[in-house]
Amino acid sequence: MTSYVIEADGGSRGNPGPAGYGAVVKDAADGQVLVETAASIGTQTNNVAEYRGLIAGLTSLLDLAGDGAKVEVRMDSKLVVEQMAGRWKVKNEGLRPLALEAAALARRLKVTWRWIPRERNKDADRLANEAMDAAAKGRPWTLSGSSVPEAPGGRASGGGASGTGTSGTRASGSRTSGTGTSERGTPKSGPPATPTAPAEDLLLFDTDNFDTGAPGVGGVGGVDGVDGSDGEGDGSGTGTREGAARTATPTSPGTGWRAPTSVATSLYLLRHGETPLSVERRFSGLGDPELTPNGVAQAEAAAAKLAAKPYGIQVIVSSPLRRARATAEIVAARAGLEVLVEEGLRETDFGDWEGHTFTEIQRRWPDELAAWLADPSAAPPGGESFGEAARRVQATGDMLVERYEGKTVLAVSHVTPIKMLLRFALLAPLGALYRMHLDLSALSLIEYYADGPAVVKAFNDTSHLR
Repeated sequence: MTSYVIEADGGSRGNPGPAGYGAVVKDAADGQVLVETAASIGTQTNNVAEYRGLIAGLTSLLDLAGDGAKVEVRMDSKLVVEQMAGRWKVKNEGLRPLALEAAALARRLKVTWRWIPRERNKDADRLANEAMDAAAKGRPWTLSGSSVPEAPGGRASGGGASGTGTSGTRASGSRTSGTGTSERGTPKSGPPATPTAPAEDLLLFDTDNFDTGAPGVGGVGGVDGVDGSDGEGDGSGTGTREGAARTATPTSPGTGWRAPTSVATSLYLLRHGETPLSVERRFSGLGDPELTPNGVAQAEAAAAKLAAKPYGIQVIVSSPLRRARATAEIVAARAGLEVLVEEGLRETDFGDWEGHTFTEIQRRWPDELAAWLADPSAAPPGGESFGEAARRVQATGDMLVERYEGKTVLAVSHVTPIKMLLRFALLAPLGALYRMHLDLSALSLIEYYADGPAVVKAFNDTSHLR
């Protein structure tokens, strides 16, 4: 599998002042430049320009290689790297929409984040300075003689950028548009950031047996990690680029910090009741066990809860698997609704591991298990990878929100799909999935707003079982 490197940069002369960004996509094996993109973006801050450079680089790679590509993102902005890795909070409201946009793009890739010193970011720095020069003259950035020679079959193109100014891109056999937004300060040295969860963290799961916290495609840090207070802080005025202090930018709509202006689409997520495999803590994917008597009682308790105010369930959808459908039918009988089956809500296919305990798998398939725990693209023998499951679940979630806009929907499903939907809503880092525990018959809630982000309102509620 081809691996890539993105190097991105951005800056402002005056902060705010004439600003621009630059990004390059390289082949990780030989360092060949595959795409160059840059834009002058009018008057902006350093940090806005840096995030714009990151977004442009991620967009260019997605255009070039598609979803699931493996990439190391290198930037000399410790602020952006630490925020994307989930260790620093985004405290500047002007940056929050850009961080969310970058995180959404990075979720589609397999990303490792790395801070590098400025002198090792020369290609992106050169493009950013060319773009700043153009912005200072009130001109769009255009490819210059200092740009990398165009590869055979490639072409240079100019495209619109989000925000002010225009962008240009040079690609080898590909055309991308320079979109994005970013912010800068003087970097400090530190260890490279990586979203990969350590192996010992990956054992905190258990599907119907184990709560399989399934990673999605890539693993981008969320925008609310550890407070970054070591000089780059929140991007609100400390640190410099070319002698200029950073300043904040106006708050954009849809940040999640203002009152929503549209009716929410409410998606309740109910895990099915107990099965015999749950009791014995065995892997239960596409196998089709029935509910135990206790599982039926759990479903009835959930049905009683959901039939009362303030839930007002209007639509019930279910995984096609029997344990979920039986749970959904019990709820539907109380609510006077029918159950609509959605294939995308099924559990992950565990292949040859179906029906086995974790210990049995560890003894019989030690190498395959180690690979599965370390890499979301690895699948159990004859089964489905978590990366594949993530794409399926995300498509299903998007469809439900679009189809039932403004309604209150109950989705009855399994651990993996429910955790994935919660992770997507939170823009959470990969490791967060292994920090979630989801009980049998537990209820969670995500609200989706047309003019803002998804909001997790409840998680693992089992009060109806007490």
